[in-house]
Amino acid sequence: MKHILLLIFLGYFLPLKADHITGGEMYYVLTNSSGGSNTYHVTLKQFRSCFTPNRNFYNPIYIGIFNRITGERIRDEQVPLSREEELSATSTDPCITRPPLICFYVGYWEFDITLPLSADGYLLTSQVTNRVDGINNLESGYGRIGATYTAEIPGTRPLSTAANNSSAQFTGSDLVTICAENSFNYSFAAQDADGDELRYYFCEAYQTVGYAGGGGGGGGGGGGPQTSQPVATPPYYSVPYGSGFNGNSPLGGRVTINPTTGMISGIAPGVGIYVVTVCVQEIRNGVAIAVQRKDLQLNITGCTIAAASLLPEYMLCGNTQRLTVANQSNSPLISSWHWEFTNSAGNVVYNSNTQTADFNFTAPGTYTVKLTTNRGMQCPDSTEAKAFVYPGFEPRFSSAGACISKPVLFRDETTTRFGTVNFWDWDFGDIGTQTDFSSLRDPSWTYASQGLKDVRLIVHNTVGCKDTLVRQVTILDKPPISLAFRDTLICPPDPLQLQASGLGVFTWSPNINMTGANTPNPRVNVTSDTKYYVDLDYDGCLNRDSVMIRAVNHVSLTLPADTVICLGDAITLRPSSDGLRYTWTPAASLDNAGIKNPLATPTGNTHYTVTASISNCTATADINVSTVPYPLANAGQDTVICFDSFAVLHATTDGSHYTWTPVLPHTLNPLVRPEATTEYVITVTDTRGCPKPVTDTVLVTVLPKVNASAGRDTTVVLGQPLQLNASGGLSYMWFPPTGLSSPFIQNPVITFNTPTPAIRYKVLVQDEAGCADSAFITVKVYNTLPQVFVPTAFTPNGDGANDYLRPIGAGIKEIRYFSVYNRWGQMVFTSTANGLGWDGRINGAPQSTGVYVWQVKAVDYLGYDFFLTGTATLLR
Repeated sequence: MKHILLLIFLGYFLPLKADHITGGEMYYVLTNSSGGSNTYHVTLKQFRSCFTPNRNFYNPIYIGIFNRITGERIRDEQVPLSREEELSATSTDPCITRPPLICFYVGYWEFDITLPLSADGYLLTSQVTNRVDGINNLESGYGRIGATYTAEIPGTRPLSTAANNSSAQFTGSDLVTICAENSFNYSFAAQDADGDELRYYFCEAYQTVGYAGGGGGGGGGGGGPQTSQPVATPPYYSVPYGSGFNGNSPLGGRVTINPTTGMISGIAPGVGIYVVTVCVQEIRNGVAIAVQRKDLQLNITGCTIAAASLLPEYMLCGNTQRLTVANQSNSPLISSWHWEFTNSAGNVVYNSNTQTADFNFTAPGTYTVKLTTNRGMQCPDSTEAKAFVYPGFEPRFSSAGACISKPVLFRDETTTRFGTVNFWDWDFGDIGTQTDFSSLRDPSWTYASQGLKDVRLIVHNTVGCKDTLVRQVTILDKPPISLAFRDTLICPPDPLQLQASGLGVFTWSPNINMTGANTPNPRVNVTSDTKYYVDLDYDGCLNRDSVMIRAVNHVSLTLPADTVICLGDAITLRPSSDGLRYTWTPAASLDNAGIKNPLATPTGNTHYTVTASISNCTATADINVSTVPYPLANAGQDTVICFDSFAVLHATTDGSHYTWTPVLPHTLNPLVRPEATTEYVITVTDTRGCPKPVTDTVLVTVLPKVNASAGRDTTVVLGQPLQLNASGGLSYMWFPPTGLSSPFIQNPVITFNTPTPAIRYKVLVQDEAGCADSAFITVKVYNTLPQVFVPTAFTPNGDGANDYLRPIGAGIKEIRYFSVYNRWGQMVFTSTANGLGWDGRINGAPQSTGVYVWQVKAVDYLGYDFFLTGTATLLR
C-alpha cells in the first residue's frame, strides 16, 4: 500500500464519556549494580484523550513495588509528573475518506529506584481508576473500569544473570489509522538492550480491583493536579471481555499478532474502542525471565482507505483448491479492480476485472495473488499476497496424562501431503502462568491448577502451510467416580450388582463375596452389613469412593389413614417404607406406578394398593381415597347496561353457602347499579366433604354515557340549504321531521322558504345498546343574502353584555378565519368558530381603549367564498 498514514489512534473523537485514560506502559533501564543491589531508572508512560475537559494526569502518582512471586508489598514510591506532551494530527490524504481529528496527551513519570538482589524478583505496578468509557470488547454495561500497568524485574531464579536486566521497551509508533472492516498493520515491536530473545503475544488487560483511587488520572474531576492512592496488591484480574473477544483475541478472530515481530495485522472489527494488551516475553539462554506489557485502547474509526488491501497469505491447505477473494478495503473511492494470479514460474493462470476474484487452482503450488485498484485513476494502488495451494495439511495432536502437578505429554500428530512439518508453537492454556509455551514438537507441561485447559497448537510445514488447532484438555485433581447408589439394602441371599462409571482402572475392596473386583460393575452376595470401597486410577490420578450395603430380613411398609379429597384434585401417596422398589395398583390414575410417592388423580372413590420390595423380600399395604364433588357455582351470563341503569344478576348453585364480591344482598338474583364496568364474583362452599370454595364471575359492562349533540345554534338565509350535524351515538331521530331530507340520519338537509325568528329542532341519539340522550339546536332564518355580522364596538367589562368582539354568520356554513389586529398590525386574536370572539386581552393583559381592525373569511351554504373587513372600537 502506497499511502503514508500518520494518524494517532489514541484520541479519536468518539461521543464523549466521563473518563479519559486511554493506555499505558512501564519500562526501566539498569543504571548501576553494586553491593548486592541494583539501581534502575523507571519510566511510567500514560495516554489521555484531549477531548475530556477538566481532566488531568495524577500528580504525584503511586508506584507499588512487590515481590514478583509472593505478591508481598515491598514499598510504595510517590512520583511527581515529570513532563507532558500533546500530539495531534488530521490526515490530508485524499484517498482516506472521513479522516478523524486526532488528539491526545502523553504523561511521563520518571524516577530512580535501588533494590537488593532477590531470588524472586520484583513487580512494579501503577493503577488508575478509570479507562475511557464505552469500550466495545468488554461485556455490555461495563464502564468506569480501571487499569493496571506493570513491569517485571526478574530475580536470580531460575537464571543467576537475570537480575541484571534492562526491560524490553516498546518502540512501535503510536501513529496509525485503523479503519473499521479494513485491513491494517500496527507494530508493537520492542527493543531489548540486553539482546534477549523477544516473544510477543496478546494477553489479558488488567482492571483495577480494591484500589482506593483518587480524583485525577483515573477518574478525577477538576482542573488542578490530582493525586493517586497506594496501589492494590497482586494478583491482578482481567477486564470482563464480551462475547467474541478475550485476552488472546481482543480484536476478534480476524486479527493476529506475529510472535517474533510484534506486528498486529488483519481485518479490523467495527467502529468503536477496543482495549488491547500485548505482552513481550524476555527469553535469555532459552529461559523466560520477565514479561513486559503495553495496554492501549485502540479507536477504530468509520474511515475508509482507497487501497488495494489483501491478507498477507491465503491458505488452501485443507480440502479445497478454490480461492474466492475480494479487496479488504470498502472505500467508495475505488471504482476499478484488476486481478492477476501467477504461478512460481511467473506464468499467469488467472486474470479478471471483476470486483471479486474466484478461481479453482488445478495444480498444487505457491501462487502470487496481485490486485491493482483504480489503474490510471485517482488513488491507484496495488498489492500482492501469497496463496499456498497444498491440500492435505491437517493439524492434530494427542495428550497423555491428566493429573495436576504431574507432566502431561503432548504429541504432534499433524499430517501433510506436501513438504514436512517444521514449526510448532504450543500454548498450554495454563492461565496465570507466563511460561506455558513451547516450540518443541512433542513437549510436556505440568499444570498448576485443575479444570478445562484450552491448548493451542500453531503448526507450519516446509511448503508454507500454516494452521491453528485449539483443543480442550481436562486436568484433574481426582478422576470423578459416578456411583448408581452409595447406600442400599439387600435381602439375603439375593445377589446385587454394584455400579460405577468413570475413566480409568477400577478396583473394588474388600474382595469378599464379590465377582469382578477389577471391573466397574462387580456382583456381590452379602449376608450382613458390608461397606465396599472403589478405587479409580486414571493416568496416575487416584480417587476413592464407597458403597454401604445393609442386609435386612423383611420390608417395613405403612400407609397413612384413609382420606377424602375433592373430585378432580390430586394427592401424593406417601408410604413409610425402606423398600427399594414399589408397584402401585390401579395404575391408571397415577402419574408413575413404579415410584415410592406417586401423584394420584382419582376419578372416583379408589382403593390403592402398594407392594414394596427389597430384592425378593416384599410387603403390601393399601389406602382408600374417597372423592367428593366440588359445589356448583354459576354467576350467570355477562351483560351490558346503559350508564346509570340497573341490572339483575342470575346465579345458580347447589352449595350450602355463598357470598358476593363486591358485597351484595344475600340472594342469587341481586339488583346492581354499578357506576362503571364491574366483575361480580360469587364464592360457594359446601358441607358434603369438599372443603374448598368455588368461584365464578359475571361481568356487567357499563356503556359510556351517551352525550348527544345537535351542533351550535345557527342562522341561515332564505333559499339556502342547511345541513344539520348531530353526534354522540350510532342512530339518530330528528323532531320535527317536516322539511328534512331524512329524520333518521346523522346529518339531514333542510331548505327554508319563509323567514322565522327561531325554529327549535330536537335530535334523539342512541348507542349500540339502545341507550339514549337528546339535544337541541335553534335555527334563525333571515330574508337577506349570506352575511357575517360584527359589532362596531364592544365593552369587555364582564357584565355579560357585549363583552366580546365576535362574528355572527347568517347563511354561513363555515368561518375560515376571523382575525383581529391592533394599530401596529399585530394579530391579537384569531378563530375559526362562528360566534367565538376576542375578550379584549393579549396574553391575559387587558388592552386599552382603541380602534382595532378585523377580517373574516367564510363559506356560505352554496359553497361560495365570503370575505369582509372592518373596524371595531374597544371601550373601557
